[in-house]
Amino acid sequence: MMSVVIEEEPFKALQWQDDCLVLLDQRKLPGEETYVWIRDAGAAAEAIHDMVVRGAPAIGIAAAYAVVLAARHRREGGTVQYERLAGDLDRLILARPTAVNLGWAVERMRGIVAAVSDEDLVEALLVEARAIHAADIEANRRIGELGAGLIDESCSVLTHCNAGALATGGYGTALGVIRSAYDAGRIDRVYTGETRPWLQGARLTVWEMVKAGIPVSLIADGAAAYLMQQRSIRWVIVGADRITANGDVVNKIGTYSLAVNARHHGVKFMVAAPNSTIDPDL
Repeated sequence: MMSVVIEEEPFKALQWQDDCLVLLDQRKLPGEETYVWIRDAGAAAEAIHDMVVRGAPAIGIAAAYAVVLAARHRREGGTVQYERLAGDLDRLILARPTAVNLGWAVERMRGIVAAVSDEDLVEALLVEARAIHAADIEANRRIGELGAGLIDESCSVLTHCNAGALATGGYGTALGVIRSAYDAGRIDRVYTGETRPWLQGARLTVWEMVKAGIPVSLIADGAAAYLMQQRSIRWVIVGADRITANGDVVNKIGTYSLAVNARHHGVKFMVAAPNSTIDPDL
């Protein structure tokens, strides 16, 4: 089967290829670009838990493809073992509880399971997973366009953790805004904190910015307030793992202190995320 094509990306964080979910192992970046081939839902859950794939939107997409693998595995003699399939889906949801996109995607796929016959189930699930993947890329490009439109003068910006193509279906949310704004001449430099303890900023965001040809400077997380005090940055742009019904934002540790410092120093703050990151029940 054909894989989903992510246009204009020098890499693919995740793709469907040869009836497998293929993940770029983000634990090994930036030193090594290694892909992991996932052939069953259990391996997908482990990959999500162990941060082979990370970023709320990307986790949701990976889980959607994992449901396809689960349905194929649980089909014997033309009959789907629904009880075992339900267990596979529950395991996927538990793999990363902070990312609301994970549960959202699995429940959307569960709706297909309930509505489609055994014979057509695997193909129907694959169509749905591809639709989730394609919609995320489209949403990210729209987020990038809208976010860039808010930046009205050329400036430097700060981002935290990684919310780029590595964390999504492609293009990125926070980094999607940065990429769109840079192309429009509205951003001249990106600063990113190291993002302790896993160093997503140092290992992943810098790698993405270099791939995109965007000037980037790595700073210690504790140096962000100094940059704000010196007027070196005009915007902080971040993604989100979850946005609650009242608008509170859950994101990588360190985001809160950036927001407080930005408010104190008069620096604008932007959270870029798709609708699937909003949790209406929280």
